[in-house]
Amino acid sequence: MTPPSNPDLTDSRLPLLKAWLQSHAARHALEPDSLVAASSDASFRRYFRLAGKAAQGNGAATLIAVDAPPPEKCREFAQIAQLLDAAGVHVPRVLEVDFDAGFMLVTDLGTASYLGALTGAQTSGDARAARALMRDALDALIRWQLSSREDVLPPFDEAFLRREMELMPEWFIGRHLGREVDAATRALLDRTFALLIASARAQPQGFMLRDFMPRNLMIAEPNPGVLDFQDAVYGPLTYDVVSLLRDAFLSWDEEFELDCFAYYWERAKKAGLPVDADFGEFYRQLEWMGLQRHIKVLGLFCRIHYRDGKAHYMNDLPRFIGYARKVAERYAPLRPFAKLLDDLEGRAQEVGYTF
Repeated sequence: MTPPSNPDLTDSRLPLLKAWLQSHAARHALEPDSLVAASSDASFRRYFRLAGKAAQGNGAATLIAVDAPPPEKCREFAQIAQLLDAAGVHVPRVLEVDFDAGFMLVTDLGTASYLGALTGAQTSGDARAARALMRDALDALIRWQLSSREDVLPPFDEAFLRREMELMPEWFIGRHLGREVDAATRALLDRTFALLIASARAQPQGFMLRDFMPRNLMIAEPNPGVLDFQDAVYGPLTYDVVSLLRDAFLSWDEEFELDCFAYYWERAKKAGLPVDADFGEFYRQLEWMGLQRHIKVLGLFCRIHYRDGKAHYMNDLPRFIGYARKVAERYAPLRPFAKLLDDLEGRAQEVGYTF
């Protein structure tokens, strides 16, 4: 989720949202005219904060109005919010919803973000505070994974995995770098994608949030509050673990990462999750899963820029290239992909693109 901006008063959906909120004003003590932008994200969803109170709460508070124009996933948000709540994970409570219009009214988890707190901890060198926050998040993730059941959420299957990674050749190589994906590059990509898909499909599977990262976590009681979960699927247990530590806005040294990964692995085993009994193999699975996500992100951020006009995501490309190269260089079967990344970065500099 990105920082808030002021609502566009010429926005055709804003009056519709205010009218819908007005229809629920009495029940929730809403003040629709107090609406201010809270945040937006990489999709077309937007979030607004306004004065009001939860239906079952006490006293004055603020609530969040969500504008998620179809086909954005209001129905999925409401369904998964119930699953998360039942698993003991702190999420916004859906108070009102209009699935057809794409409007929701949900409880407010506040303004103290994990991203801000972890950035502050990094700046001050407070590893203890950062570690405590990460452990709270990993404990919440384990509770969510323990509630996993098959055939409840969409499967993160081979077609899904491949579709995500194909964003890279189309949008990063083709559109951003202006480079043709020749036969040799295509063959290298196919081999790499096949390795990553096989690894992901062979791993233990469970409920997977897909966007479990500091910008979608809030400092809350109980901690953390979790946001942006409407895209949850059934897939590899390592996906959310690596997403949390190898994010767009924060990078951690290997010692800190390993401490967090080992904490998750030990707690997950103790809780009965089917993580690999060998930490070395678990770590390889985690790294290869992260590489699949980073390949996707390289294409996704370029698509968001060129198709949707959100240029600020491009600032994060260097971090994801760094993540991808580090993993690819570490494992012999993936080293040809590391060489491709070197070539692509050189090409980017030659044609005048900066990362």
